Amino acid sequence: MNQYPMTVHGAEALRQELQQLKTVKRPEIVASIAEAREHGDLKENAEYHAAREEQGFCEGRIQDIEGKLGNAQIIDVAKIPNTGKVIFGVTVKLLNIATEEEVTYRIVGDDEADIKQNRISVNSPIARGLIGKTVDSEIEIKIPGGVVEYEIISVEH
Repeated sequence: MNQYPMTVHGAEALRQELQQLKTVKRPEIVASIAEAREHGDLKENAEYHAAREEQGFCEGRIQDIEGKLGNAQIIDVAKIPNTGKVIFGVTVKLLNIATEEEVTYRIVGDDEADIKQNRISVNSPIARGLIGKTVDSEIEIKIPGGVVEYEIISVEH
């Protein structure tokens, strides 16, 4: 069974979502189904079918989260000494050599990735190119738009 890396923050967010689904959403759906049943004929009852469909989505998401948490390798980067090397969970500040533009990324698990918040998946081309490199290294990263050269300015845990 494969284990997937996940930050402590990412695991906690999934646990909170799971708790919300089990304690709030699931009872709401059960109540909706019960109310829709009271309306009579189930064959032509759109409210009933919508509630059952929502129940299916909710149960599927619960199973998905439980599976992810069960296979997660939770990594607390704060407990790892900062050697200036890029590893999973760190925040990396990069300088685009061609444009002199600085960008900061945090390397996280697949489920936590959100480019709008500068969190990139450990499996993304940029993260794969950064892993194992150290501060002041110059690297070339192949991205869909071509090749970009970066210099690693800092690595923060």
